[in-house]
Amino acid sequence: MPYVDRQNRICGFLDIEEHENSGKFLRRYFILDTQANCLLWYMDNPQNLAMGAGAVGALQLTYISKVSIATPKQKPKTPFCFVINALSQRYFLQANDQKDMKDWVEALNQASKITVPKGGGLPMTTEVLKSLAAPPALEKKPQVAYKTEIIGGVVVHTPISQNGGDGQEGSEPGSHAILRRSQSYIPTSGCRASTGPPLIKSGYCVKQGNVRKSWKRRFFALDDFTICYFKCEQEFKISLVNILKPCLY
Repeated sequence: MPYVDRQNRICGFLDIEEHENSGKFLRRYFILDTQANCLLWYMDNPQNLAMGAGAVGALQLTYISKVSIATPKQKPKTPFCFVINALSQRYFLQANDQKDMKDWVEALNQASKITVPKGGGLPMTTEVLKSLAAPPALEKKPQVAYKTEIIGGVVVHTPISQNGGDGQEGSEPGSHAILRRSQSYIPTSGCRASTGPPLIKSGYCVKQGNVRKSWKRRFFALDDFTICYFKCEQEFKISLVNILKPCLY
């Protein structure tokens, strides 16, 4: 059965299916580390492994959408089996007994739990209230609108003047609009370099669907002009290269 170690991590042995639908389960030592936001598994207890031996598998808790007991239809010949749904992949694991299985399912669901906000507005934190009350330290710069285009595979932002036209205000008739190539930017949050305005904040939030009204974890990115969201951080990073459209469900 799982136990809590000195670092307050949930540990224990489980059998994990090597590949989905392969039917081959391998014995592994699992560590549920909520502080590091990940589930790790090793060939054996790390204390019994050679110095420097790392994990053979890892899964971030933010990617887990649901952990449930496997149905007889999913694994008819595998008792005490449960499944972890993470993004588009499923991980089937087998526990030692019924109690072991229930303890792991409860622990994993609790660690990856999506906190749904209750009805009504949430009170602002003291830090937010102070930042709203504090006067601006620097003079506010005028905001400039840009039109985003893809020219030759390159994302180009064209300034839009106040009179509704493109390019610099008061430019001569017939002159070509000034094109400004996006500058590479590495936000302090650790995301990869992106194009366009620098990120103000990025991270996971939960949002309610427009049709089914269910709550799902999504990765949000906020800059000076837009806020968009994606299924996961990997999809956000791919969008920086492929200009992937944000998730709409």
